Amino acid sequence: MKIVCIGTYPPRECGIATFTKNLYESMVSNSSATSENDSSKEESIEGFVVAINDHDLNYNYPEEVKLIIRQEQQRDYLEAVKFINLSGADICILEHEFGIFGGQNGLYILPLIHRLNIPLIVTLHTILKSPSYNEKVVLEQICKMALKVVVMSQKAIELLETIYDVDMDKIVFMDHGIPDIQFSQEQSKKEFKLENKKLLLTFGILSRNKGIETAILALPKVIEKHPDVIYMILGKTHPNVLRHAGEEYRNYLHLLVKRLKLRDHVIFINKFISQRELFKYLSASDIYISPYLNEAQITSGTLSYAVGVGSAVISTPYWHAVELLADGRGRFFDFHDSEELSRILMELLSDPSEMKKIRKKAYEYGQTMTWPKSGAKYIAIAKQVLLAKPQIVLKTQTLIDPLLLPLFSLDHIKRLTDDTGIIQHAKFGIPNLKEGYCLDDNARALLMVLMTYRQTKDEASLKLATIYLSYIHYMQNKDGTFRNFLSFNRNFLDEVGSEDSFGRTIWALGYLISNAPNDSYIQTGRLIFFDALPNFEKLQSIRSIANAMVGISYYLKSNSSDESMIGVLRTLAEKLVHHYEVYSSSEWDWFESLLAYDNGFLPLALLHAAEILGDDKISSIAFKTMNFLTENTLKDGYLSIIGNEKWYVKDGERSMFSQQPVDALAMILMYHQAFHLTKEKEYLEKLFSCFMWFLGENDLRMSLFDFETKGCCDGLEKYGVNRNQGAESSLAYLISHLTVLQAFEEYEKKIL
Repeated sequence: MKIVCIGTYPPRECGIATFTKNLYESMVSNSSATSENDSSKEESIEGFVVAINDHDLNYNYPEEVKLIIRQEQQRDYLEAVKFINLSGADICILEHEFGIFGGQNGLYILPLIHRLNIPLIVTLHTILKSPSYNEKVVLEQICKMALKVVVMSQKAIELLETIYDVDMDKIVFMDHGIPDIQFSQEQSKKEFKLENKKLLLTFGILSRNKGIETAILALPKVIEKHPDVIYMILGKTHPNVLRHAGEEYRNYLHLLVKRLKLRDHVIFINKFISQRELFKYLSASDIYISPYLNEAQITSGTLSYAVGVGSAVISTPYWHAVELLADGRGRFFDFHDSEELSRILMELLSDPSEMKKIRKKAYEYGQTMTWPKSGAKYIAIAKQVLLAKPQIVLKTQTLIDPLLLPLFSLDHIKRLTDDTGIIQHAKFGIPNLKEGYCLDDNARALLMVLMTYRQTKDEASLKLATIYLSYIHYMQNKDGTFRNFLSFNRNFLDEVGSEDSFGRTIWALGYLISNAPNDSYIQTGRLIFFDALPNFEKLQSIRSIANAMVGISYYLKSNSSDESMIGVLRTLAEKLVHHYEVYSSSEWDWFESLLAYDNGFLPLALLHAAEILGDDKISSIAFKTMNFLTENTLKDGYLSIIGNEKWYVKDGERSMFSQQPVDALAMILMYHQAFHLTKEKEYLEKLFSCFMWFLGENDLRMSLFDFETKGCCDGLEKYGVNRNQGAESSLAYLISHLTVLQAFEEYEKKIL
């Protein structure tokens, strides 16, 4: 039997990584496990691991790791499932925890397991009692596709049945495995120079929910009676906590220790240690404290380890603890109750015989949980699944194949960007500093990096966002309008920019307010947005109106009760509707007497307005004009953009060249919003066809994307591709790329 395990993996420092390694090694080492039907027959177990990387960090993985998935890179999941399906593996075992997979609530794992051509077993490490809509959908779908669901507490079974509607026949209970490692308490204490001390221990990844302050607050009374007590807090701060709050929690604990004058009795060991070293500390301890702050802890590996070595455990009554410490295997104190913890600590420290009874019961139970036994149980489950010969339905190709997309890269954008903003033009792939900067491109760049961060959590994109937002703020006039052009030596080149540049800026600011990564971005975005507000209804250019409408619609998605802004959106929508009524006819469903540039943005704006306003007339015109544009640009099965040499005047001939990337972007955004509103897959097909224009599905059958520079060429001309790679074109490509990935995610969520 050949297995493949998917999860985090050492040397990544997290509990799931340790669990995955122990499970894999215990199954492979059980290669002499006997067949269920024939006790004389031995079966070899082999396999490999697919490891989940976090935030593009690199690890020196052992040889069993054959493939790496970068957490927020959607295409990695699809490449991984292709590899697995061709690997000869018989069965897949997935370790599921919400925080380790990419996409909203770990959504990216669903397309992978949906495409598996082998049976799936999943181990659930977290099951939420009050999940969000997306959390519930993700877990339900995982359980639906898995043939067996392994959980580590009876409470987990109850939640799966009552909240997630999982078939009870699928669910398998199994205690959290523990390493089969034994150390003498006497020798361990001697090694750590703690022979004359009573050692209290808490270990694990530090975060606020661990409740360690409760244990520290319990110590003063204990130390009065037992001055030989040492409390050791062993473990690093959780990496996600470090990213967002630094060592705030650890510093708080240090200050608490100092305030209570406990520095001679509390030891912090800020490192992630090996299992062997950990078990020495556990063996050296007299009492293990597990002071979690709430009941919603379905599994605790640290608690399992403590029970496994026979620690005397004192814990708050969270779900896993209530079960694991039942029948006298531990003692309980209430959440946040340091007084009760003090009392129990003093009682046990004064009664070694009672502590010995608890340790004995815990140790005996722990011997049933060792990894060799757990590995054998997983093998038995896998054999049971394979003996049933499950029918795996081979999945058909999806409407969008992200693996056809080049690797997403900000290399060219970084090349064009300095500390002022993004340079608007380039000579081939080299920034053309003589042309300076413009507002349009910095607005598009802000939008693009915000979308990048939302999709990939790439911290580098936030550094760029600061530059582009600063440029927009710098270019705003006192009356709320914006200048557009700035020379390379930072001289203003105009007093007031075009209406189009104004509209594109409002588009980016509206998206920022709705999708900002932190409050400082929101507040800055709101300041600029509302300073510009008096100019919204003065707009006359229909493309500037359309861009502003999209920005206002994004704003309203996070500020739906702003009635005055809804009124502004309606006013602008009525202007577009008026243009349509003036220029349209039975054979010309359009807003002007010609098809010019950025055409898709006009129906796009009405599609956004229809979603917010719920207006049937606006919706009808949006779809009519979208269909008219489709007939004139997609009738041959690929995107043929209206050229901007002479455009396409009503009753005249349409221009073939120059075709611009921003027009392809507008079409992609238009079809994405149409799919968002209707969930009709034809719009995804059209969206992907439009994207493939960048990669050669166009009138010249030439790719505009430059695989060397990672930039996008400026357009299709009569003579071929315009090889210059300015900001507008490259940003149009990247926003299109990100939109395709988002559309794929939405479609996968829909079909699953």
